[in-house]
Amino acid sequence: MTMPSATIRLQTPDDQPALQYLNECAFGPGRFARTAYRVRENSVRDPRLNLCMELDGAMVGAMDLTPVTVGDVPGALLLGPLIVSGDHQSLGHGLRLMLYGLKRAKDLGYRLVILVGDLPYYVRAGFCPIPRGRIELPGPVDPARLLYAELVPGALEEYSGLIRGIRDPSNVD
Repeated sequence: MTMPSATIRLQTPDDQPALQYLNECAFGPGRFARTAYRVRENSVRDPRLNLCMELDGAMVGAMDLTPVTVGDVPGALLLGPLIVSGDHQSLGHGLRLMLYGLKRAKDLGYRLVILVGDLPYYVRAGFCPIPRGRIELPGPVDPARLLYAELVPGALEEYSGLIRGIRDPSNVD
């Protein structure tokens, strides 16, 4: 039996209630205290990189890529949240969303993607641990969970220091 294919598309304002529901189910109210969430909060979003996944008219997944600077160097993104609804997990939807988003980000000229997550899951999309002390978030994060993927070979060498969300829309490509 073949599974129907889910559709990946850009998020729209009409998607916000469904996206908030997915976030609440996946991460609960504790998400607001997480360091990565705090970086994304009040940061400029690049609407070309906020994706969702639908299956039979229902929202089953979503992923955001938020433009950030690392040590004041632009061109990097913070991945997250990546969400797949519970009844659609372990079907490859998260990996498909990530790979689509990474390709899209590369095509738009971004150079590096950073996230906080579990290496065994994210290594499938090309993520590796960031060398300790090279890149930091402005709050507590387990350094073993700070991962990166280069969209341009050698891009990590351009980045070191503190990750900050971009507040000025003119600084987003």
